Amino acid sequence: MVCIAKASVTKPLWARTLRSEVLSPTSRRSFRGFTARRILRTRGPTPSYAQVGLFFSTSTGKTEDVASIIKEKMGTADAKDISDVDVSTLVDYDGLVVGAPTWNTGADSERSGTGWDDVLSDISGLDLNGKPVAVFGLGDSVSYGEYFCDAMEEVYRHFKNAGAKMVGHWPADDYQHEDSKSLLDDGKFCGLALDEDNEDDKTEGRVAAWVEQLKGEGF
Repeated sequence: MVCIAKASVTKPLWARTLRSEVLSPTSRRSFRGFTARRILRTRGPTPSYAQVGLFFSTSTGKTEDVASIIKEKMGTADAKDISDVDVSTLVDYDGLVVGAPTWNTGADSERSGTGWDDVLSDISGLDLNGKPVAVFGLGDSVSYGEYFCDAMEEVYRHFKNAGAKMVGHWPADDYQHEDSKSLLDDGKFCGLALDEDNEDDKTEGRVAAWVEQLKGEGF
């Protein structure tokens, strides 16, 4: 019986290293991660809300605080005070979330008592061409229950006049108000109504639910 010895072939170092690395558990995990990242790059960027503009104006700082919560929940860029913005740039965003307090209760116009009062007429003249816009407002449902979040309707109306697709209507139950100019014909608020004076414990939950709703309404 003749035994034929197999020829010993020495693989180059790079090949031995590659085989060892590919077969090791750590490298397999790294390889899978690399593959996943490559697939994501091929498919395009992960959807984000970076192109959603978040704007507010405030007298006491509470509307800015709520805007920060919305930013956190929605993942938008930093909120900006509308007083510091050239409103003509609003058309550059894919969508807008805008918020105002009600300060001048009972007024027919300039209800927010903030920078919104100076720019709303200019906003009406924009061409927002069906961009989704959602409004949030702050008010006092106990001390000023007859005028709760009235300024929200004024902001809503001017953006609607600019051709925006108005979204984010919100149920009016579970509030203490008596009346509001921001109530639509179907009984809902035209946007997210918030009461930081009497119901601040509900704000974060309301914002989280509203943001989830917006995701199905064009955002």
